[in-house]
Amino acid sequence: MAPCPGRVGPGGAELLPGTALAILAGALLLAWPAFLNGYPLVFIDTVSYLAQTIVPEMPWDKAPAYGPFLHAFHWRMTLWGSLAAQVALLSWMLWLTQRGARGGVTPAAHLLLCAAMVALTSLPWFAATLMPDVLSGVAALAVFLLGCARPRLSRIEAVAVLLVGVFAVAAHLSHLIIAAAVVALVVVLERRVGSALRAAAAPALAILVLLGANLAGHGRAVLSPNGAIFLLARLQADGPAAATLRERCPDAGWYLCAFADRLPMDSDEFLWDPASPVSRDADGHPRFMGSVALVPEAQAIIAATLADRPFAVLRAMAGNALAQLALPQVGDTLPDTHLALSARRMVRDGFPPRELAAFDAGLQMRGLLPEVAAPFLRPHLPVLIAAVPLALLGLARGGREQRALVLAALVAIGANAAATGALSKPHHRYEARIIWLLPLAAMLALAPRRGRDPGLA
Repeated sequence: MAPCPGRVGPGGAELLPGTALAILAGALLLAWPAFLNGYPLVFIDTVSYLAQTIVPEMPWDKAPAYGPFLHAFHWRMTLWGSLAAQVALLSWMLWLTQRGARGGVTPAAHLLLCAAMVALTSLPWFAATLMPDVLSGVAALAVFLLGCARPRLSRIEAVAVLLVGVFAVAAHLSHLIIAAAVVALVVVLERRVGSALRAAAAPALAILVLLGANLAGHGRAVLSPNGAIFLLARLQADGPAAATLRERCPDAGWYLCAFADRLPMDSDEFLWDPASPVSRDADGHPRFMGSVALVPEAQAIIAATLADRPFAVLRAMAGNALAQLALPQVGDTLPDTHLALSARRMVRDGFPPRELAAFDAGLQMRGLLPEVAAPFLRPHLPVLIAAVPLALLGLARGGREQRALVLAALVAIGANAAATGALSKPHHRYEARIIWLLPLAAMLALAPRRGRDPGLA
């Protein structure tokens, strides 16, 4: 492939007042669900990320990067600071993605794009939620920019995108699979060592971050010290691991042999139900941190299952990945389910009383957000359906970087489905968090190409 046009100088990019204002205005647009709610949106898992620095503790089931990011901007004063940083980062990445795909961007074009994404896609609902979910798409965009559009970034911008990419990938283990898939795409498209190395830099450095953090926090230099329990939950729910238990027990001597007749069960029930084999032994006694205690055995059962039933495992994973692709709706992130015992507790214990009052006054905590949000969610599915042929049209008519963006979006969405559906469990949230990449890529692939961004020095 020929080098792309729109090369910039080796130095930095001058942030013109119009550029800065457009990025900030785009951030405000992306945050609008939080204004609708009256407070930044949260999810049951938000408590674990806040606890990383407020308690502080190293949650057994969470990657280590997102909690410190939240703390860097809330300082136990208000979560609005964390939200402001998140949406500003996202708006800036959308600005650079427009330049990377089209060759240039103007403040008016940026605001138009942000308004379209806000009105028509799931993006703002995840941008306004204090969870690493929105970073799934950010990780893919960072790899795309570094691998396919580097000449359209200044040196300072490229370094900043690399740092954002490292953070986004390290924020959730599934993002490593997404980023690796887009790196593979860059290798195929670019066929240049430099492009491949630039694309691979973010996930490679994120791996080092994860290894170091888990060595410091858990005493083991591994990517996920307790990830085996989640894969076991999925494999027993799908059937292969349950069949392995029935076949090999009681001779294998595994703890779960006592529960072979109760398996398979739903993976969420297996992991989180107080009465599950993970949480309560065969005599009914509670097991403190039962998930962590079961990890060595989970690794052994997974290895045996893969050896005994490799094709059954592959079939189940493929089916779950396809099921995940069909679940793109926002809804399951909006209710107040379990928030009183999770996020509210951390806001109560870690922030001033006025913050708790604001949290409690929000539509989400009062159980009203799903109903209020429903009219704004209706365009999402029709837009997604329309985005498919438009993205394919962009592949046929767009420029080199525009086509690469469409392919990167498709690859990232597929990798996300494989990482979440096949290795965890299909949920609407997992697909909705990244599906916005498709309409974004379709719009930018069909937009006119431009010359160099006037904001570049």
